[in-house]
Amino acid sequence: MKTELRYAAHPDDVKNWDTARLRKEFLIENIFLKDEICLVYSMYDRLIVGGAMPVNKQLTLESPDELKSEQFLSRREMGIINIGGEAVIHASGKVYKIGFKEALYLGKGSHDVTFNSVYYDNPAKLYINSAPAHQAYPSKKVTLADAEVVVIGTPESSNRRTVNKLLINSVIETCQLQMGMTELQTGCVWNTMPVHTHNRRMEAYFYFEVPEKQAICHFMGDPDETRHIWMKNEQAVLSPSWSIHSAAGTSNYTFIWGMAGENLDYGDQDIRQPDTLK
Repeated sequence: MKTELRYAAHPDDVKNWDTARLRKEFLIENIFLKDEICLVYSMYDRLIVGGAMPVNKQLTLESPDELKSEQFLSRREMGIINIGGEAVIHASGKVYKIGFKEALYLGKGSHDVTFNSVYYDNPAKLYINSAPAHQAYPSKKVTLADAEVVVIGTPESSNRRTVNKLLINSVIETCQLQMGMTELQTGCVWNTMPVHTHNRRMEAYFYFEVPEKQAICHFMGDPDETRHIWMKNEQAVLSPSWSIHSAAGTSNYTFIWGMAGENLDYGDQDIRQPDTLK
């Protein structure tokens, strides 16, 4: 299991960073490696972002040195969304079968967690977010049929999209972690527009179903001092609470959003209209 530590940054400092530094601090390029669990421990609300890709063997969720805990989830909760082949996840003696675009919530205290693929020629790709937890809520599988679904945006503004709210407080009890998946319609490329910030929580975006040779331009930074990061398929990006988080693709795509912080109100957003950005 590979774990990388990322520190938090002040927005005034980020204004002076070049492209290489922005990518080093915020972009997560390698989410899925064959027969590995790859994680980034971020100091933004201590969110952990990463992925597990079991191909030829079972993968065990170990507790890295950074957590100083017996089990990975001794003081944490975890959300998992599968973007690959069918997975079998064992946790606390229970077995969960998780299909494509299905989610699993693991509550605080879950132990002996392992990841397997059902078909090794079509391996599972398990995207992971984990946040500190103060209370143990029941673990639960959540499918798209269970999700709160909202269709927003318009074709005229190139942002018609379906928001699937999977692991949020209107669907399942969590401490602070929230996750969902947004699918853009054909011909639409903008997500999260108009943009917003929310000092009550941070986010991470994971982009997938990006066609071959296409790309995502992710916009971040202070609304009056914006920056951008070019991204490829199956990569993630960290978004501090003070930063906008939006993107345009050279094709339509799907992305998973994950949030952690003190506020579970999905609508808690400080919106900036497009004509006010700099």
